[in-house]
Amino acid sequence: MIKDRLESWFPHPVLSVVLLICWLLLNNSFSAGHIVLGSVLSIIIPWFTSSFWPEKINIKNIKTFALFVVIVAYDIIVANLIVAKLILGSNDKLKPHFLEIQLDAKNDLTITLLASTISLTPGTVSSDLSMDKKTLLVHALHVEDIDKEIKTIKTRYEKPLMEVFES
Repeated sequence: MIKDRLESWFPHPVLSVVLLICWLLLNNSFSAGHIVLGSVLSIIIPWFTSSFWPEKINIKNIKTFALFVVIVAYDIIVANLIVAKLILGSNDKLKPHFLEIQLDAKNDLTITLLASTISLTPGTVSSDLSMDKKTLLVHALHVEDIDKEIKTIKTRYEKPLMEVFES
């Protein structure tokens, strides 16, 4: 009975924690007011949106997830520097390309997080997902080696996400 009541108030506890952390970081404040407001929002938002979520989010490997977050943060910082250098240089040196990534991921959440991660990283954007959800089309600002770029995305992003969210 208590578990049911908790689940009704916290339908997605992981999302609630992430929302609270994001709220505090975006406001750059850990004051009592921000903690209270962030807590209220982190409870209300998942509660109101729970009907849109087809399944519960289950993190199967927290260590891999934490490492994934660190890798993505590092990649975003490095990609910002690389993109800045590329766009401040000659446009003649750019080699934009569309990459077709054959997905091993089957879970909608995993595919969504993969596409979002790619789009968060400067210089790449997820453009399309095939109807059968087996191919993700990605546009990259500068690609020297297509196969290497695809392999990097699959090993740095897709594989850890599959370990965290898929059985």
